[in-house]
Amino acid sequence: MSEPDHEQRAATAATLRAIHATRAGSAAARAAVLSRYVERHATGAEAADAGAEAAAEAVWKAAHAARVAAQALAVLSEGPPDPAADSRCARNAAASAAQASRMARLVDGDTELSEAAFKASLRASRTAATAAAAQHLGTDQELNTEADTAEAAAVTAAEQAGWVHPGEPVPTVSTGVRSPELMSMMHF
Repeated sequence: MSEPDHEQRAATAATLRAIHATRAGSAAARAAVLSRYVERHATGAEAADAGAEAAAEAVWKAAHAARVAAQALAVLSEGPPDPAADSRCARNAAASAAQASRMARLVDGDTELSEAAFKASLRASRTAATAAAAQHLGTDQELNTEADTAEAAAVTAAEQAGWVHPGEPVPTVSTGVRSPELMSMMHF
């Protein structure tokens, strides 16, 4: 490969990393805020109807989703840009945010707005997965744009549901211990 080709590939990979990192960062932030939301609201009237055990499970699952999203974001920043790996990180962060939104919907008691926010989160997860799929490897600009649009819609829907408040500080989430088994399972 010639030097200009190598430089072009490196520039393209860096550009794609920025795209995937922005989407992954948004999904990880959404998961962190949703985890806090679930923790605060798991003792509410709707959650109380589900029982203390279900509420505790929702808190645990939302916290775990936030941790996995934080791990995906951390892994994305390690090593040189790699569109396939970077898009998998964005996919995993979006999937984790979808899990956290499922728990937020649970503690909200399946209201219309929480259902819409959950569905928007699922769309964001699915479009991120499509962009990261083996045949695209995170390089298809049209699919990346669709994934970015779906992520923005998920954020908007979470705001409308009252889960996320613009300007609200994002809680810090520990990535915990990243075992080789977990990293393998997440395809890192």
